[in-house]
Amino acid sequence: MRYRSRVTAPAAVLTGTAAVLTGGNAAYAGTKDADAKGTEGEGTKDGGVPAPETLGDPVFPALGNDGYRVGAYHLDFSYDPTTALVDATATLELRTTQALTRLSLDSLGLDIHTVRVDGRTAAFEQVDEKLRITPARRLSARTRVTVCVTYTADPRRTLPHTAWVPTADGFAVCPQPDSAHTVFPCNDHPSDKADFTCRITVPAGLRGVASGALVRTEHLAGDRTAYTYRSRSPIATELVQITVGDYVVKKRRGPHGLNLRDVVPTARAEALEPALALTPGLVGWIEERLGAYPFETYGLLPCNSDAPNAFDFTGLETQTLTLYKPNFLLQAEPKIGSHMMHELVHSYFGNSVSPATWADLWLNEGHADFYGLLYRYERGWPDSLGLTTFEARMKDTYARGDQWRRSSGPVAAPNAVNLFDSQRYVGGVLVLYALRQLIGEDAFHAVERAFLARFRNSSASTEDYIAVACRVSGRQDVSGFLRDWLYGTTTPRMPGHPDWTVTPVPPSLTAPPRRAPGRWHENSATL
Repeated sequence: MRYRSRVTAPAAVLTGTAAVLTGGNAAYAGTKDADAKGTEGEGTKDGGVPAPETLGDPVFPALGNDGYRVGAYHLDFSYDPTTALVDATATLELRTTQALTRLSLDSLGLDIHTVRVDGRTAAFEQVDEKLRITPARRLSARTRVTVCVTYTADPRRTLPHTAWVPTADGFAVCPQPDSAHTVFPCNDHPSDKADFTCRITVPAGLRGVASGALVRTEHLAGDRTAYTYRSRSPIATELVQITVGDYVVKKRRGPHGLNLRDVVPTARAEALEPALALTPGLVGWIEERLGAYPFETYGLLPCNSDAPNAFDFTGLETQTLTLYKPNFLLQAEPKIGSHMMHELVHSYFGNSVSPATWADLWLNEGHADFYGLLYRYERGWPDSLGLTTFEARMKDTYARGDQWRRSSGPVAAPNAVNLFDSQRYVGGVLVLYALRQLIGEDAFHAVERAFLARFRNSSASTEDYIAVACRVSGRQDVSGFLRDWLYGTTTPRMPGHPDWTVTPVPPSLTAPPRRAPGRWHENSATL
């Protein structure tokens, strides 16, 4: 998980928080409707409209584009180590939701060369973080459209935010939450998941790897090789991994014959092997609780960089290939096993089932920390607070409840400043613990599996989780119970623990000091 906070306009933050407090996805849908009826939605003589340049996310209101949905991305990257530049072509297969005279893609820091829509040259302009495209002909509603963009990217370019992680021998990418569009033009929102194919051409001595499975290797003129990867399941743009470097690909078998592959810097392969060898056991443990691993492969990508400013997080759950700081994985198992489980759990919560909006982030991080902590305490490993039982950690978290609700907002009501605060992580764990206390362990596990099955390969909201919990648990009061825990400004009573108390909040406490842009935070309880 990437732990980052980036300050955006205060008005947008306040609007998003107020909207999501009304509950679940209603704010998201309402914003989209409002945009569709606004100035961007005014009709033209030929019956088309410019597509609204937002999906109305309550946390990142400028992110995404309405008027179409993406079915597939076909990315073709060519890396030149002498210039460290990437020449690329992004081909998007879209389906319009309305007649359009113009559409846009999220795009930042990309030098766009050409744009073609259904094979015809299209006019384009770059405004803020949007690539506006005017096709030669109006696009009909509910029709399939192919958009092809050629461009050049500089992984070392200084931008307000970026997904690129430059290394001495290439690069990796860390797109979460809103930076995939610095790597390729896209509809950069987790609600619009799509299939991905990525072809990466590199010179001798380097290897290109991407999310999904290797489906083709081409040996080209000039001692260059092209590697093509394809996903069997849709991927949210924030979870795509594309990397180039001097790698060795280490393969092993997981439970039930699962193909595991680690992409490791050649010079670090021997030193990292003890950590990599833990993965089969981790997969087996989580499959017993959440069911079969949902994708075609899993593995780790220790990024080939020790630079302190390369990336300020420990792990990012890019789909099928988790990005890590290499030195973190050199520690003993009790220091890394809990967080390795956290990142693996994201394959279920966050990747297979993605958040409908960024206000639903607690579904990702709360679940990842929940199972990561269970794994830790089952083995008797003390956490960062020196605690060795799940109940002790929850009692400690419970005591902080009102303080966190004052400083970071309710669990399911973040804004862009506090999105990755501890409230979304161990605060989310506390909600899940409370639900398990209320309905019992067997019913809780049934809710978890039913939610994953219902929304596999799609996106889900907080309200979706509540609905599944109501249906599966068989309790009439679980809806109000969960809303109090997720949206309340004070911490509810904990079922089964009438003696637990919440520490009073000092009247002077409001919110933490405003963070500097680009400063990232690691708030997982599994670290």
